[in-house]
Amino acid sequence: MKTLEQAYLDFDFEKLMTVQLAGSAQRMNAYVECCQRYVGQQKTALIWEGKHGESAEWTFEQLDEASGKLANYFKSLGLKKGDCIAGLLPRTPELLITVLATWRIGAIYQPLFTAFESKAIEHRIDTAQTQLIVTNAEQRPKLNSVKVPHILTVQPHLSTDEGSPSDAGFWQVLASQSAVCEPEMLSFDDNFLMMFTSGTTGLAKSVPVPLKAVLAFKGYMTHAVDLRDEDSFWNLADPGWAYGLYYGITGPLSLGHSIIMDERAFSVDNALQIIQKYKVSNLTGSPTAFRMFFGFKEKFDPSIKNHLRVVSSAGEPLTPEVIHWFNHDLNVNIYDQYGQTELGMVIANHHALDHYKKVGSAGYAIPGHRFAVLNKEHQEVEAGSIGTLAIDCSQSPLFWFNGYGGNNRKSFVGHYYLTGDTVCLNEQMGIDFIGRADDVITTSGYRVGPFDVESTLLECAEVLESAVVGKPDPERTELVKAFVVLKAQYPATPELMQKLQDYVRSRLSKHAYPKEIEFVANLPKTSSGKIQRNLLKQQEIAKAENLHKVG
Repeated sequence: MKTLEQAYLDFDFEKLMTVQLAGSAQRMNAYVECCQRYVGQQKTALIWEGKHGESAEWTFEQLDEASGKLANYFKSLGLKKGDCIAGLLPRTPELLITVLATWRIGAIYQPLFTAFESKAIEHRIDTAQTQLIVTNAEQRPKLNSVKVPHILTVQPHLSTDEGSPSDAGFWQVLASQSAVCEPEMLSFDDNFLMMFTSGTTGLAKSVPVPLKAVLAFKGYMTHAVDLRDEDSFWNLADPGWAYGLYYGITGPLSLGHSIIMDERAFSVDNALQIIQKYKVSNLTGSPTAFRMFFGFKEKFDPSIKNHLRVVSSAGEPLTPEVIHWFNHDLNVNIYDQYGQTELGMVIANHHALDHYKKVGSAGYAIPGHRFAVLNKEHQEVEAGSIGTLAIDCSQSPLFWFNGYGGNNRKSFVGHYYLTGDTVCLNEQMGIDFIGRADDVITTSGYRVGPFDVESTLLECAEVLESAVVGKPDPERTELVKAFVVLKAQYPATPELMQKLQDYVRSRLSKHAYPKEIEFVANLPKTSSGKIQRNLLKQQEIAKAENLHKVG
């Protein structure tokens, strides 16, 4: 096994482009990289498990044909390079066809998580000036009030009585189009994904992703995940989010590797069925999923040891007991890895590289990146010190983020990008994660911006003010808790609490609604009137610690 130090020494950006890309920095297309280059090899690209027990396999050739037809339909509507096309779909073949067809015409794919409700969708569509949404009959009602030029609906069993009479039908459209469609060639700097990330101030911010990122995605799959040709690979994450889209679709397909999509909602039983049916050897996902595995460890058959080779975890640090269980009961190493929507994965305990592995540490920079830990004066600290994790852009040839909305560079200082995460530079010069420097809530692997929840609560007539924080939770990392000041005429009742929870769940998303609401007389504020969420959060942390001591 190559050492991490040797991988750093061997890293050659120009050589990497030549070896790993079908195109070049001046002439490139994500569809070519993730599909067309593998046509003719008769390889499986997609393994799909449906929610009604059906299953199917798609070759690169089949995806090439279907995406060509959909791409021609897009072009017939006047859609072109640089336009945003969104997918509001579960994990189905139609989702993958939409992604590839979008890339094929040089357009930008925008994921819309299926748990989003109308408000979250509206903001993302308005910001990205999205031209078309591909959805299905189940998700279609969320778009009734959304203004978008075109909607394409996947209708069950080729029926035309679902969705809206004005919608085009997905498979009917494909049946009427030619499969021949030349890809629109772009450059490294052209965007191919439009992501969004939650922040503590304002609504979710857009994160345009340029084609250069494909090379960085490959690096993570190769060095950290150790994806091999012979692997049966499964990423548990939903492609409505960055980790699922970057490393459940783009990364593996760009290496010519098959992916697994399970349309069913996540459960330990469903996951075990997939792992055993396809003898998964390389598994990636969130700590929340792996904590659930640990919670139902009695369900795991010893035969899994015979094929599960490596496991990678991203989102927040793993707990030692989960790491120990995977290692000792399943005889497999599960490694922590670190990234952001804005960066992709940049720090990891690498499965494919030999280096010191410290339990609970995020690890070391993935080749092509250099990190630094900065103090308040933005100076690099020495080993053993705590500070803000930053990426040294000047020495990170695979770094691709250009700013929110393409030009908002408030998170940059000099040649550093500031992640907003507080970490310790440990004695081995690796990264130990301490916590968020801002107030973004990490719940069950999802990042939730408190402003989104607060602004949705304020839409309710009864609410005067609201503040939302993450409350420590052993199962979900944090749960969303809201502190609500009611208008004088409304009494605090359990019925009102339920009403507010239901409203946020239906208006924003199912993972972002407040699991707890505490009615308060007022909120702590600074002299300038800003809500001090940090005080509320510290209050919840103290309560959790006291409860733990009593227990």
